[in-house]
Amino acid sequence: MRPAHRFATASFAALSLALAAGTALAAPSPAPIIPVPAELTPGRGALAVRSGAVISVPAGDAAALSAARLLAGQVKQTRGLDLVAQEGGAGIIVLIRDPSVSAAEGYVLTVTPKGARIAAKDDAGLLYGAMTLAQLLSPDAAFGRPVKVPALTVRDQPRFAWRGIMVDVARHFQPAESLKPLIDAMAAHKMNVLHLHLSDDQGWRVEIKRYPKLTEIGAWRTPPTAGEAPSAQPYGGFYTQDQIRDLVAYARERSVTIVPEIDLPGHAQAAVAAYPEIGVFGDRPPVSVDWGVNPYLFDVDQPSLTFIEGVLDELMDLFPSTYIHVGGDEAIKDQWQSSPAVQARMRELGLKNEHEMQSWFIEHLGQYLASHGRRLIGWDEILEGGLPTSASVMSWRGEQGAIDAANAGHDVVLSPAPTLYLDSLQSNRADEPPGRLSIVTLKDVYAYEPMPKGIAPDKAGHVLGAQANAWTEYLVTPSQVRHAIFPRLDAVSEITWSPKDRRDWSGFLNRLDIQRLRYARQGINAADGAFAINFALDGGRGAALRSGQATLALSTQTGFGQIRYTLDGKTPTGRSALYGKPLKVPVGTTVRAAAFAADGRPTAEPQSFDLGRNALLTRSNTELTACPKGALGLRVPLTSEAQADAPAFNVNLFDTCAMYPAAPLDLAGGFEVKVARVPRHYGLAADTDKVRWHYNATRFGELVVRAGGCEGTVVATFPLPDPATADNRLKFQGALPSGTGDSDLCLLFTAPLSGPFYAVEALALTPRSSN
Repeated sequence: MRPAHRFATASFAALSLALAAGTALAAPSPAPIIPVPAELTPGRGALAVRSGAVISVPAGDAAALSAARLLAGQVKQTRGLDLVAQEGGAGIIVLIRDPSVSAAEGYVLTVTPKGARIAAKDDAGLLYGAMTLAQLLSPDAAFGRPVKVPALTVRDQPRFAWRGIMVDVARHFQPAESLKPLIDAMAAHKMNVLHLHLSDDQGWRVEIKRYPKLTEIGAWRTPPTAGEAPSAQPYGGFYTQDQIRDLVAYARERSVTIVPEIDLPGHAQAAVAAYPEIGVFGDRPPVSVDWGVNPYLFDVDQPSLTFIEGVLDELMDLFPSTYIHVGGDEAIKDQWQSSPAVQARMRELGLKNEHEMQSWFIEHLGQYLASHGRRLIGWDEILEGGLPTSASVMSWRGEQGAIDAANAGHDVVLSPAPTLYLDSLQSNRADEPPGRLSIVTLKDVYAYEPMPKGIAPDKAGHVLGAQANAWTEYLVTPSQVRHAIFPRLDAVSEITWSPKDRRDWSGFLNRLDIQRLRYARQGINAADGAFAINFALDGGRGAALRSGQATLALSTQTGFGQIRYTLDGKTPTGRSALYGKPLKVPVGTTVRAAAFAADGRPTAEPQSFDLGRNALLTRSNTELTACPKGALGLRVPLTSEAQADAPAFNVNLFDTCAMYPAAPLDLAGGFEVKVARVPRHYGLAADTDKVRWHYNATRFGELVVRAGGCEGTVVATFPLPDPATADNRLKFQGALPSGTGDSDLCLLFTAPLSGPFYAVEALALTPRSSN
């Protein structure tokens, strides 16, 4: 375990007051440091910093000069001041080596009215001290103005050695240049591991010169269709070895280690598509377009192992990281079970089952990596069949894998789903991009504790740290990836760097408010769902329409800021009416609202809730619910490779059924339903038999609408058109029988399971003419 942290007697809140008092040249602000440091002691006075201020480093210290330049670059971006980094001389800011700063990656930052001094023994410590000062030099919205930094001393070091983020570049390729802003943000937040998921069934993303077909064939796929003719334009991409070396060097300068992952023995379809001889049966599949779990495995014979070792040789040449990630997850064993050759190999090795076969396979690769001075790490499935002695474990299926491995003496990294899966949506708002429908809020991430209770005290040192993951089945563009990662990355940085007792949710929100200004200045489209207004209509839509009055509650996920609103259609400002209790307003009103920070800035884009009659009779896709026997699990785009955020649809992969709850049928005489046809491209493996089949009475199936729930009365049936010739967005209109009160409307699609998938985009009820 790392040495215990020594805490200052002054509270972080007290420092906030000191900072506010010291920024006479700028607007007052709270202490803006993320992650919160281990120890911070206020001093007397303040240091004034203006453009032209010099940052000096010892002559010949290239790493210190690099840290100084990165400090200057950060301050230029986030504050608009031009600082000058130089070797030698007497700068107002000084970076020095100090062996008395004993902690790896630790630093001491001292600010007095005469200058700022950053001391550390290693390169990472100098960089992290510089990044803390960069935050102190951009404490508010006063861009371009000089800053007064209150005198203080920060003594800081990380709680965990592994502070990571994984980006899946296999499912959707992310260009190398698009990863550099993420690396910059990691350095600013003292995160040090970028895990790149470089291969999967859907693509191979790194050039291997010994095996060129891995990228000539394996890096490209034909996009899936929703029944229309396949695209002639393949989707894909890969990193050349020169691009990898450039990215590794860029990350190293920022104290970020890139850990490569080549997934095996499963998730191998792209590799087998390129080289069928390394597969179990020698057939050549296409590069997969199906998300999820696919059956292709690497073979376990010597030619396959030699192939993998050749890949590892080139990976080790490209990536100097100690750890090489080999995946090991979701390797369903059907191909091994069906192969006489694999079964014979198991008998030869004295293995009882396919799980032991995978354990032997992983152990072989672990020994190969160890012979080259590297260490193997894999997902927690490598525990099945017995954990190889050389392996470290990344625990994603909860925490039990980490607990078992650490207690057995293996190093572990915590990465549990769904809490640290950043492709999970951040809210249930209609403007969320595609992703998993397990909502993981900013507070959920911040509340996570990376030291599981089940690990024995004498084994706690085996917890290397924690890592968040951004899988990209539904995150297509770099912008979508950044939206998913930020600002939840700030929470990950604090739970992995800061002492547990120093974490404070309210203080974090205050500091994050300033950090989001920095993101805006850096061009990072951080999500604002944690700060945006949510609306809740009391009593339901039917009750509001019948009474002519609506009661509307306003809130945000975090509770940060003051909510202000307008009822006249105007954009709310910091001077608009202050929200205090649910609003009672007439039907027909449009409520617009936003939360505002203490300085009058909106914390997110203003949101609107239309209480007009037509709006209340309409439910969009995100306002529909799952049918009683199912659950909505994904939010999917209209097309697999869609470059825009919208449209996207909440769906249940196992049942094409959705519900309009509590439809006021006594007020509605008809309806219009908008339908989207999307690709059905999901590798469900053993879950395939859970997909519900509905009898189709016409060739391409029907949309069946029932009143009174999915067992209720059929009120309309619409044959679906030929997917090969019809548009993928459709409209259907129908009449509704007279009804009383509120009743669920069930919308069921009976399209054949071999064809595309259908989702309801919106369902609008039309008022009865007599009402």
